[in-house]
Amino acid sequence: MRDSARAVIIGGGIGGLSALYHLTLEAWTDVILVERDELTSGTTWHSAAQCPNLAFNQLLLGLRSYTIELYRELAGDPDYPINYHHAVGGLRLITDQDQLDACHHIISVADGMGVVLELLSPREAVEKNPLLNPDGLMAALYDPLDGDIDPAQLCQALARRARRAGAEIQRHNPVEALTQRADNGWIVHTRNGDIRCEHIVNAAGYRANEVGKMIGVEYPIVSMEHMYFVTEPIDALRQRETRVAMVRCPRDRFYLRQEKQGLLVGIYEQDCKTFGVDGIDPGFVNALCPNDLDRCLADLEPVFARLPCLQEAGIQSMVTGPITYTADAGPLVGKTPGRRNCWQINGLRVGIGEGGGYGKMLAQMMTGGQTDWDCWQLDPRRIPGGTTLEYTALKAIEDYRHEFQWHLPHEHRPAGRPQRTTSLYSTLQDAGATFGVVNGWERVAFFKPAPNFVETHGYRLPNWHDTVEAEVKSLADGVGIAEISGFNIYCIRGKGAAEWLERLSCSPVPSRPGKVGLCYFLNRHARVEAEATLARLEPDCFWYCSAAAAEQHDWDRLHEHLAPGSDIEINRLTGAYSTLVLAGVDAPSVLDAIDGGDGWGKFPKMSLRSFAIAGHEVVVMSVSYSGEQAFEIHIHDDNLVDVYQALLAVGKAYRIGGFGAYAIDSMRLECGYAHWKADLLDEFNPIEAGLSRHVALDKAFVGRDELIRQIQAGARRQRMLLEIDCEFATAQAGETVYQDDRVIGSITSAAWGYRTDRNLAMAYLLPDYCRPDTECSVRLLGRTRPAAVVGSRVFPPGAEAADRRSCTDESVVRSNNGSNRSR
Repeated sequence: MRDSARAVIIGGGIGGLSALYHLTLEAWTDVILVERDELTSGTTWHSAAQCPNLAFNQLLLGLRSYTIELYRELAGDPDYPINYHHAVGGLRLITDQDQLDACHHIISVADGMGVVLELLSPREAVEKNPLLNPDGLMAALYDPLDGDIDPAQLCQALARRARRAGAEIQRHNPVEALTQRADNGWIVHTRNGDIRCEHIVNAAGYRANEVGKMIGVEYPIVSMEHMYFVTEPIDALRQRETRVAMVRCPRDRFYLRQEKQGLLVGIYEQDCKTFGVDGIDPGFVNALCPNDLDRCLADLEPVFARLPCLQEAGIQSMVTGPITYTADAGPLVGKTPGRRNCWQINGLRVGIGEGGGYGKMLAQMMTGGQTDWDCWQLDPRRIPGGTTLEYTALKAIEDYRHEFQWHLPHEHRPAGRPQRTTSLYSTLQDAGATFGVVNGWERVAFFKPAPNFVETHGYRLPNWHDTVEAEVKSLADGVGIAEISGFNIYCIRGKGAAEWLERLSCSPVPSRPGKVGLCYFLNRHARVEAEATLARLEPDCFWYCSAAAAEQHDWDRLHEHLAPGSDIEINRLTGAYSTLVLAGVDAPSVLDAIDGGDGWGKFPKMSLRSFAIAGHEVVVMSVSYSGEQAFEIHIHDDNLVDVYQALLAVGKAYRIGGFGAYAIDSMRLECGYAHWKADLLDEFNPIEAGLSRHVALDKAFVGRDELIRQIQAGARRQRMLLEIDCEFATAQAGETVYQDDRVIGSITSAAWGYRTDRNLAMAYLLPDYCRPDTECSVRLLGRTRPAAVVGSRVFPPGAEAADRRSCTDESVVRSNNGSNRSR
């Protein structure tokens, strides 16, 4: 057995074996997988092993489509065939309007990616699966490629191909310790000896935290005990030559598939149970949890009503085993926060159904640093640092109880909240704030119009539509105040800091103290990786301010580019400082009244200064994300309430009011401002992302040569703003843009523009369709609605006309016939 490798993967389930196989496809063949026991001896072996094509967003649709194609190809290998029931078909049962609206949404998303989904009537659903009782069904969403596969055979096929490519698999060789070397490589201490390697991958499944303890990491992963049962043969299935369609029910939280001449039925019971929180028996290998049908009895009644055949069929066997959940139910695939050359592929709740795609994405990250799609929703750094096991368990229980129930727009479920708050939280609660969540932080969405007001969630115009309109319009003739909780701030200080930042950013760095700049950071593939406001406080001192969600991502990225022995220090101020935004026509007057002068109306944009409010020093930046005159006020959190109350007291004379994130999202969309990881994706370079004015090609920066090459080759997509002719709903991320029946793009974000009274959406379009006034269409809630390109912005007044005047043949970058995927 080898004692050195380029990478060592720890864990031999679907995650580890998929990563191993895909690394060999990326030409990393000097790779070792170590497994404490036999392959697939964890969660994988008892998986229900369903392989749906249906998913609730673009990335997961892509991962599942790739996974199905991979499994189909593996199963067709005559030298090692796999038992794969491909394209049996699957039904998602729809029993209420919100579910129907959600299905119309996902049909639009899928259509732009070439994924076929069909909306069936109850009668048509019963034709696909005659065991169903159609009572109460509105419709069913049909996935023709749904199926199931033998998980053990699948994993052995991946192992076989990886070995043939040169990878090594060491079974019955548990990892006992991990040591990181000074060069950031690793020593993997196993029972059979040490292995020196450059990279490690934690693919240990429900034992991920046992491996994590070896490097001082607690992963936000908790396992849940999940039960399914297999029935005895059913007469109706004995008489069929073809398999019945698989079924998933959001309302009753169950799934079924055919198992020989019986059914395999899985239940997501409300009286659910975590697994292994206090430790896992080392001997728990190829093992199951004790069966406890009693805790599922209350959940079985509606299942038996939907499937009357179960009332007569006996249970042949039961399986209760652990499946892993994370703090937000999504997988953890990518870099381990705060560790170099340390990767993970864990929390794979849908490990078989998406495992091929996860392995491919991880292999691309490790070998090239760039994946086919933006994978932020897989990135472990999206989970807030310091997330506790207790919080993760609460979210795991919540997500288990809501299995198959997709989140509705703006829905933030309550378990574990509040996780992170500023000192202003209770004051805002008392003022009637409704909160959403950003990176664990409670952030004001809007202020209730009445104390008993309850926010509704759905795909149609919400009940807060008029409320948010009033918040937005109050800025036009007065002043508003908002708290941006969790705003990410790092202090970067030291000799050469300015030059270092210049090399990292494709944008000009502020040239002198007192100036602020919006800067973008590319990877070596010239794709947009980060966005930050850089504020130069002193010659060698900057504040790096970025989106709350970017906290761990940007921290790791900056340190990865910091040379060993550098004099530059990076200190985290996030949480210690909080941010208020004062915006509107009278915002300068409020600051003048506090400052005792009349200079704030003339204060240059993208500048900063320090002064005192309520006796506390604050840093004020003239920066606007709304198009209105605005100031960001950065305050130590200890002084936040005092400063807020002082601003309210002075602002009373100017009709000051609160506004929240929904108002900000509306205003920034009217201005054409992009949102990181909604509109700014690492699938695109800054030219395609509409950031040309922030790119300085006359200096050296990361990705410059590749960006020049891509500019010469021509843009694949362009970020543009659309207006949609629709009064009943706004668009949602991922929905497809058409011209006639041709897919020309897809939407990344959308909102109602209250100042312009326009239904707006931001989208990436094929370049030939980017001229203002280009007609197109979108499908909202199953209805085709006309739309048009309006340019890059519609606010301030006159911006749209300016876009039209500047749109010449030379300004439209021609297509290089990129892929049909429209994001």
